[in-house]
Amino acid sequence: MASHAERGMSAPPEVVFNTATDPDRSSAWLPEALRRAGTHRVEIIDDEDMRARWSSDSAGWSADIDVEPADAGGARVRLDLSGTDHGMADEILASLAREVADNLTAG
Repeated sequence: MASHAERGMSAPPEVVFNTATDPDRSSAWLPEALRRAGTHRVEIIDDEDMRARWSSDSAGWSADIDVEPADAGGARVRLDLSGTDHGMADEILASLAREVADNLTAG
């Protein structure tokens, strides 16, 4: 069983996607429960359509992220989470939104 969450972000979709797929930033937005549940990796499924998957084979979880353009230059992010506590989907997107905002503020 998987859970699903969606969220709008006030950043260009490319910034959201690049933040989500940067392995060096994963510790800022992936929940600790997923980070400590074995080694995780990111796979770009479709760079042009901004689709990626974070997963851990050893822990059996995956998070599919789909980023699309939204009104006013923002982005709409969809997350499908499977193999773990399904209450985390909204938490993951909230953490990603904070990391994207920090990324925009810093640069």
